[in-house]
Amino acid sequence: MAAAHGRRAGALLVLLSLLAGAAAARTYIVGDDAGWTKNLQASWLAGKTFYAGDVLVFKYDKARHDVSVVGGKGYQRCELPKHSAHSWVLRTGNDAVTLRRGNNYFICGQPGHCDNNMKLHVNAL
Repeated sequence: MAAAHGRRAGALLVLLSLLAGAAAARTYIVGDDAGWTKNLQASWLAGKTFYAGDVLVFKYDKARHDVSVVGGKGYQRCELPKHSAHSWVLRTGNDAVTLRRGNNYFICGQPGHCDNNMKLHVNAL
């Protein structure tokens, strides 16, 4: 009986380990080899499912671009809201952002870039 209990406990640990691995956060390079660039919404997002806790890494030329984390209005208007605790600008050229559950919006804040479709909307489950 003790041996059967031990086998069940061992099987439970294996199952929990598998579930933990399946639920582990993933890291994505935005745009893959092209990096953070325009027109990613349809092409790069296709076939991907994102979860809260996943990490997006934005790689870009910091002399030409940035990553502005914005809300829905900032995304639609291509504007970084003034005095917002929910919006910020990243400028290192290699920025990692952890997705929160729901809508996550990113734009390039350089003049004209967002208007030319350098923006990304990711819905994390």
